[in-house]
Formats: sequence, C-alpha cells, structure tokens
Amino acid sequence: MRVVRLASEIDFDGWRRAGRALRAEGVPPEAVVWTVEYDLFADGAAPAAPAKGAGPRFTVPQPFIDLAERVVLNRSNERFALLYTLLWRLEREPGLIDNPADPDLTRARDMAKGVSRAAHKMKAFVRFRLVEGVEPEVYMAWFEPAHRVTEAVAPFFARRFTGMNWSILTPDACVAWDGETLKVSEGADPADAPREDAQEELWRTYYASIFNPARLNPRMMQQEMPKRYWRNLPEARLIPELIESAQRRTAQMVEARPNPPSERVLKAALRHARDGSYGESDPLTLEEAAVAAQVCRRCDLWREATQAVPGEGPARARIMIVGEQPGDEEDLTGRPFVGPAGRLLDKAMLEADFDRRKAFVTNAVKHFKHEPRGKMRLHKTPDRGEVQACRWWLDAERRMVKPRVILALGATAVMGITGRSMPIARSRGAPIALDGGARLVVSWHPSYLLRVPDADARARAYAQLVDDLRLAQSLT
Repeated sequence: MRVVRLASEIDFDGWRRAGRALRAEGVPPEAVVWTVEYDLFADGAAPAAPAKGAGPRFTVPQPFIDLAERVVLNRSNERFALLYTLLWRLEREPGLIDNPADPDLTRARDMAKGVSRAAHKMKAFVRFRLVEGVEPEVYMAWFEPAHRVTEAVAPFFARRFTGMNWSILTPDACVAWDGETLKVSEGADPADAPREDAQEELWRTYYASIFNPARLNPRMMQQEMPKRYWRNLPEARLIPELIESAQRRTAQMVEARPNPPSERVLKAALRHARDGSYGESDPLTLEEAAVAAQVCRRCDLWREATQAVPGEGPARARIMIVGEQPGDEEDLTGRPFVGPAGRLLDKAMLEADFDRRKAFVTNAVKHFKHEPRGKMRLHKTPDRGEVQACRWWLDAERRMVKPRVILALGATAVMGITGRSMPIARSRGAPIALDGGARLVVSWHPSYLLRVPDADARARAYAQLVDDLRLAQSLT
C-alpha cells in the first residue's frame, strides 16, 4: 500500500506531482492512500515526479485539470482518491472526460459544482465590519464557507475592495488585503470574529425597506440564502419577522387604492394617449404624463400589461436614470426599478454614495413586455418600433425634468434617448453630449448583471456600473 501525504487540504500541485509519479509507476488507485496527516508508522512522503525517460509520457485534457483544481477544494475525504481514479482511467479511456453518464466523472462534477456554489455564496454573503480604534480604517469579516474556497475567492475581494484594508477570517484560512498585497494565514476561531458595528443597523433598515411581501417565496429565499449563513448576516435577524408579517402587508397592499386624478388630468390624459406630434396636447406636468400613459395606445404592449409605469422622482432632478422597461414587480406596483434589478441598482447606488431620491428614474418603454410561461411572465426585449412609439413619453419627461445628466442603463435605454443603437462596452466610461446641453452616460442595465453566468465577469460589470453612477453624479 502506498501512502501519499500532501502539504495541505488544498494541495493541488502536490496531488498532481504524486499522481503523475504513481501513474508512471503503474500503481493502481486501490493501492494508494491519500492523506494530509502525518503518520509515524507509514511512509508519508509524496512520490517524486518521474524522471525524464523513466516511464511512458502522457498528457491529460485541459478540462480534466480545470475540474481537478475545483474538486480539490471540496471537503469530501474522497476527492484525491477519486481524482487519481479518473487520472488512471484516462490512460485507457481517452474520451472519458466527455462522457456525461460515467459515475466517477458525475461525482467529480457534483463536487466541482458544490465548490462553485460555495465560492458564489462567499462572494454574496461576506459582510465586513469596521474594527474600532484602528487607524487607518480596517474592515474584518467572519465567514464559514461550505468548502475550502477562501484562498481561491480572495482575489475577487482584492479587486472588488481595492482601496480598503480588510481581512476575512474563516476556519480554513484567513486572507488580508492592505491595498497592495494579499496575504494568507492559518484559519481562525469564531471568537476572533469582529463585533457588530454601527453600519449594520443602516444595512438592516435598507434591507427591510426593499423587502417586497407580495413576492415572498420562502423556499426560494432559503435556496439562495441557506440558513447556515444566517448567523453571520446582519439582515438575517429580520427575516423571520418579515416572513411572518408578509401576509398582512400583502393584504394591505391589495386593499390600498390610488388617489383618483382630477377631471382636468383625466381629460388631458385622453388627449395625450392619441397619436400625434408635439404641440398643444403636450403634458404640462409629470402628473399629467403619468396619468396619460395609463391610457396610451401608441403600441400594443398595453394589452398584456397590468398598467403603465411612469417615471418618478423630483420634477427638477439634475440626473435622470433611464432603464429598459418595467419588470414583473414594477408592472404590479406601478413603480420603476423595485424588482431584482432595482434592488441591485440600489445596492450599486449605496456603494457609489448616490442618493436615488435626488434622481428622476424612468424607463424607455412604459409597459411590461413579457411572454407567459406557466405561472411566470418571462421578460421580452422591446423591439425598435415599440421603443420608438414610447419615445413620445420619454421625451415629455425629459422636457419637464430638464436633467443635466442622463444615465442610460442598457441598449434599449440608449435607443430610447438617442434613437440609435450603441454598444454598451464601447460607449460607457465617458460622457456623450446631447442636444439641449445635457450629457449622456451609458452603463449596463442591472438585469444584465443578474443574467451574467461568469462570476468574475459579473463582478467587473457591477464595478463598472458603480463607476458610471459616480461619473454621472460628478457631472451635475
């Protein structure tokens, strides 16, 4: 029996060297024991890499290497043995890596998925706390990942919080960033976790304000935010109460009725709803425009929507934020950016120190375009004709608000403002002059970020959205 002792629980390089040596010697998987604990009565040294010419040369597919790097981070005690079994079989089964039905490969892929989920949860649920009495400011977080992903995820936080001194403590390893260097040390104890700071009460207030009881789905909530993470999340203490009160709050929302508009506004609304050019029938106030949009028949989107969703915000806001169209929650509530994309936008605004209350927030298209799919309504992108038809309302809002800066989120918003298509990646980052003296800043729509599958690409796009919010604010 061969015993291989690795340097650490995530010693991928040590496993790789040992695996190559053992396979070159022809040692079968059942004759190998993998461990990271020193045994006084066993040969604990890892086999040396085979010398050149000492055995048959072999290569493995790059997808296997990528898979192995993730599997090694899994907490399963079988991970090293399973990977060596696959390495052993690859010599005799070159197409093994492409076989979706192979039991060993399926187990390895399940382990890799678990690691990817753990990395995603760490990026989502780490909450930094300010360490009191330390200069310069240092932020610290305690986290307990489902798998050993701390060192793999650390570069994400270094990119995300480059200008902040921080440390993340976990039972496996601790990582620290001083603005220049990322350092790794041994794992910590829960007693080392930082205490609650004043910012957490603000965060709980914000979390409670964006909680929508009408869209509550406890099963989905716990799937996205498993209870194992709740003890380290400041907002988690609110969740039981919010769930308990959701039914009562939903009933209150259903029973509430909007204040009826005046007869003058209703008459104006019917005039504005008809096709026509600008002139005597132009809305005189944002209230008129909001009511008039409810009876708009300029395109057919009104037929399947619950209601039109006009813009909201100060009548003389310096910044106007334009999105694509209402989503499911916006269609039900009649307010822009209150659904998942709106909550992500609020988060970005908080990070950019951007006060949403000072901006006029609207959409290029005022009705929700969707496709029924069972009980769900799936978003569909408005076409050019629908965007063009709705420019009448967007232009009316622009004329009344007279913003100095317009932040366009997504390609549909850009088309609604300019009448033409512009690639977001090449257009963002610098202001564009518009007729009338306003300046246009282009950025990603938050709903795009929610759809990006790659975590690093999503983080980069989110950071760019935060930068663009800061740019828009600086131009006012």
